[in-house]
Amino acid sequence: MLKGISPLLSPELLATLHRMGHGDEIVLADAHFPGESINSRVIRADGLAIAPLLDAILPLVELDAYVPDPLVMMAAVEGDALDPEVEKRYRKAIARHVPGTPAITRIDRFAFYDRAKQAFAIVMTGELAKYGNLILKKG
Repeated sequence: MLKGISPLLSPELLATLHRMGHGDEIVLADAHFPGESINSRVIRADGLAIAPLLDAILPLVELDAYVPDPLVMMAAVEGDALDPEVEKRYRKAIARHVPGTPAITRIDRFAFYDRAKQAFAIVMTGELAKYGNLILKKG
């Protein structure tokens, strides 16, 4: 056990965060995301919701301050509605560690999948919220 590092972070996730460089992206994916189908580097964080995982990750990494969208989520598909509480939970964790971060950008489902294919890694969580996926761009 390491002092000062959340026990929510597995050794594999810590090593992945360490290996990421400027501009690399990591996807915090909900439990329904097709992570294994679209990216070869998948880390399991089953049972963990994304907001507490953000609380564990954000004290350790910088978000990219040189892009307008260091945080990206999936937009609702036509006919669906977003639950605003999901983004509020994420923003609360983000504001605690990285105040002043720009608003979360929403992109089309398939554009999100394309970004996830190119991401450094996908973390498959136990998040059950619909449209709960979040991309972080490391600074």
